Amino acid sequence: MAGSDTAPFLSQADDPDDGPAPGHPGLPGPMGNPKSGEPEVPDREGLQRITGLSQGHSTLIVAVLCYINLLNYMDRFTVAGVLPDIEHFFNIGDSSSGLIQTVFISSYMVLAPVFGYLGDRYNRKYLMCGGIAFWSLVTLGSSFIPRERFWLLLLTRGLVGVGEASYSTIAPTLIADLFVADQRSRMLSVFYFAIPVGSGLGYIAGSKVKDVAGDWHWALRVTPGLGVVAVLLLFLVVQEPPRGAVERHSGSPPLSPTSWWADLKALARNPSFVLSSLGFTAVAFVTGSLALWAPAFLLRSRVVLGETLPCLPGESCSSSDSLIFGLITCLTGVLGVGLGVEISRRLRRINPRADPLVCATGLLGSAPFLFLSLACARGSIVATYIFIFIGETLLSMNWAIVADILLYVVIPTRRSTAEAFQIVLSHLLGDAGSPYLIGLISDRLRRNWPASFLSEFRALQSSLMLCAFVGALGGAAFLGTAMFIEDDRRRAQLHVQGLLHETGPSDDRIVVPQRGRSTRVPVSSVLI
Repeated sequence: MAGSDTAPFLSQADDPDDGPAPGHPGLPGPMGNPKSGEPEVPDREGLQRITGLSQGHSTLIVAVLCYINLLNYMDRFTVAGVLPDIEHFFNIGDSSSGLIQTVFISSYMVLAPVFGYLGDRYNRKYLMCGGIAFWSLVTLGSSFIPRERFWLLLLTRGLVGVGEASYSTIAPTLIADLFVADQRSRMLSVFYFAIPVGSGLGYIAGSKVKDVAGDWHWALRVTPGLGVVAVLLLFLVVQEPPRGAVERHSGSPPLSPTSWWADLKALARNPSFVLSSLGFTAVAFVTGSLALWAPAFLLRSRVVLGETLPCLPGESCSSSDSLIFGLITCLTGVLGVGLGVEISRRLRRINPRADPLVCATGLLGSAPFLFLSLACARGSIVATYIFIFIGETLLSMNWAIVADILLYVVIPTRRSTAEAFQIVLSHLLGDAGSPYLIGLISDRLRRNWPASFLSEFRALQSSLMLCAFVGALGGAAFLGTAMFIEDDRRRAQLHVQGLLHETGPSDDRIVVPQRGRSTRVPVSSVLI
């Protein structure tokens, strides 16, 4: 029976008299010796020999990247932690407040493909050093803008996107070139812990530094100093590993970069990449909206409930909601990311589609809890916090898993480009416009109601309801990803091993060595 299984594949030789060749040791599935479709996983000594770095040094590099990722998100959400003060200082409304985040994300989104292209072709370490140094200088400068120059604050927040784009598109690909399989998943989970923790620290640093200094401008002067430390650590600790070497079989030729246009066409033909990016777009929409508006919404809820006084012109807003929401974001992020990675790792043993299914479960599960957190805000602030905690925990289950999906369905030489365009898509349709959209809807609703604190609360409450609906759409996109994930993962593995050559969407074929020459076999013969 074994011979009959392999005959249809290996008998398609140039010479019809050639019989079936023995299984090729590098070919997954029934065509080769390995029984599974997983690539060979090098041991610790093998990884050190391939990368030229010890296990301890590789782990230290991940720690540095994690620190910078934490710093990036800390800076991004420091603004949200002092948003009521910024509104009163510049005398702006909800739509203009939402524009602060929208301008930053738009700049980040536009620059991501540029750094994605550069990251696939040039030294990633120096690209990150330059970007983060520029980001630190611009962030520091934004803290000295006078009240009549709100447009200048928007400009500086847009320029901050340079540093974020230079880092976010490149750092995950470094981790992918240092570790494989479960080790990579664990390292990615550590790396993505920094997103919720950094976001929470941003709220906390923003509110507490403002309280200590008595001026919200000082909240924007914390991260630039830490950014200088980040540049020094990058320069001294991080080394550039060879791209894709840890995933190739011994003897396989190194992968060469293809043209940017060829990369885009290949990514567009990768349904797992496209659908998972759409699912992640929903995550970005929801998190972007909550990140900017949740503290302000909670403050308005307390005002309506009579638990705190409203912000008065010329005075600093007194509220603990930024601090509490920051702590919740930290806890739910650590819990959600760790829970998502562990559940997915265990389920992979019995279901190869576990990753997108866990992501879908997280998004679909978070939607009703986010809705309940908004609906209960006028009755009980405690219930609101409980539902936010559950909803954000489920939402955070996606972060590390989505990154892992991208890394194993996309070949190493186009991963930075894939990261860049996932950023573009998720921000273009996600958090680039969602804070502004939420603020715009809130302002439009308030026009139809009498001016009051209750009207402000109800308008923002109604506009934030959109997040629950978008989250459900994202869950559907991850369910679609589960339909294609196995084939796309196998296709990427074959390409890395040098057994698949891309000649077009209708002519993907595997090159099988046979008696001194190559035989081209349709990839569909293996992907069954």
